[in-house]
Amino acid sequence: MDIKVDVRDNNVDKALRILKKKLLKEGFMKRYKEKQYYIKPSERKKEKRKESIARIKKEKKLRELRS
Repeated sequence: MDIKVDVRDNNVDKALRILKKKLLKEGFMKRYKEKQYYIKPSERKKEKRKESIARIKKEKKLRELRS
């Protein structure tokens, strides 16, 4: 994974913000947090199911707002 961030006018703070946004978009932070400690397979399934339910509810809510 190659992520490049240019520092312009010695503005390191802005470059760090851009880097963080790129890392979040790539899903790097989520993978990093998952690898910090062991999660049992049953717990992973529960978490995945919980995320999918939340995503479905969010999509349903957005569809209702649009119509």
